[in-house]
Amino acid sequence: MSEQPSRPGRTGKPGKPGKPYRRPQKDPVRILAFEALRAVDERDAYANLVLPPLLRKAREKGGFEARDAALATELVYGTLRRQGTYDAIIAECVDRPLREVDPPVLDVLSLGAHQLLGTRIPTHAAVSATVELARVVLGDGRAKFVNAVLRKVAQDDLDGWVAKVAPPYDDDPEDHLAVVHSHPRWVVSALWDSLGGGRAGIERLLEADNERPEVTLVARPGRATTEELLREEAAAPGRWSPYAVRLAEGGEPGAVDAVREGRAGVQDEGSQLVALALANAPLDGRDEKWLDGCAGPGGKAALLAALAAERGAVLLASEKQPHRAGLVAKALAGNPGPYQVIAADGTRPPWRPGSFDRVLMDVPCTGLGALRRRPEARWRRRPEDLEGFGPLQRELLSTALDSVRVGGVVGYATCSPHLAETRAVVEDVLKQWPATELVDARPLFPGVPELGEGPDVQLWPHVHGTDAMYMAVIRRTG
Repeated sequence: MSEQPSRPGRTGKPGKPGKPYRRPQKDPVRILAFEALRAVDERDAYANLVLPPLLRKAREKGGFEARDAALATELVYGTLRRQGTYDAIIAECVDRPLREVDPPVLDVLSLGAHQLLGTRIPTHAAVSATVELARVVLGDGRAKFVNAVLRKVAQDDLDGWVAKVAPPYDDDPEDHLAVVHSHPRWVVSALWDSLGGGRAGIERLLEADNERPEVTLVARPGRATTEELLREEAAAPGRWSPYAVRLAEGGEPGAVDAVREGRAGVQDEGSQLVALALANAPLDGRDEKWLDGCAGPGGKAALLAALAAERGAVLLASEKQPHRAGLVAKALAGNPGPYQVIAADGTRPPWRPGSFDRVLMDVPCTGLGALRRRPEARWRRRPEDLEGFGPLQRELLSTALDSVRVGGVVGYATCSPHLAETRAVVEDVLKQWPATELVDARPLFPGVPELGEGPDVQLWPHVHGTDAMYMAVIRRTG
């Protein structure tokens, strides 16, 4: 709602004679954070896509400093990561079911709860700033409701609230962890099944999902070097990938010359490792033609194309969605060797069977392995989504096996640790392809510890500091 205009000589609002009316104070940081949360809620937008243009626009207007951008980013991502916990706390402080609270009001309350319980902002400042935000975006009437609720929230700290609203672990372990670590119960259950083990491991994983991930760059071979990237302020070597460089908190990849010029890119180290594993998998015979069958938005394709060029091989990058194929083309522009980008459906490929020596199929999935980067995805996904992805994942893996020649290798990858999207897919498809064998992928991740019993590999945020990437390597034998 727009704020009420002020008129000369007016000393009060209707019904409140003589009481001076104070215009609400606009706080650009909190207004921006609110706008980002509304976009996520109303348009199913992703915060990592919505927030950068909002920050850029605020900077262009002037007066919006780096510390303002940092606070706005923390408010948005912190609120989204802890949304489930904050919802449980707010539900204890309102006199109606949470579903009856208007979504814009709930967004303002969540922003306030995060400031009170998840930051070092003093209590009085957190409440007053959030109430002022409510006056600007909701109006004075609902601002009073926000004030009343936040004063209840402020009566305890986060640990105290969690002790009140989370069921005891011994009574319901999954529900306890869901409330404490702000994940839907079904996601907790799925991650626990994939991880195995007891309480300590799953708690560490859920905690890692709620931590702000580092920005990781990739130096594309033949175009940039890690030595060049390490000259940037606050840069450090990657943990596992020889092409990775990490930026400390506050590092801005857009300010790096090599990134602006396309010679380097932003790419999680787990994604880099998957591309490297495919490139280094042993095969029999020639090594001339590579395929990235689900190439959008282009990070793995750009790395693969550069590695292929070093060996005199050619990469074909295929992506079904034309706009995503455009992103792939942009990522590959300037590659030192030949390559091709096409818009094609991977389940109905335009190429002939057995055309390629190496094939990467990084399939569409629920994205449960990247909840650090897209915290809103945990609330957006549903268990039934697995039913939609499953047939497509099996079709794409089958296409990959049909596309590779005898003696060649296929890498099946997904940014989800859910067993229904990883081992179950591989096992089902290989039943239909008896002339194949699983390659032990662990040696293809040199220096990376705790890779399990194999032959496939599952990376974890809390163990490896990467997204939870999965990879199985399959050789066509006949």
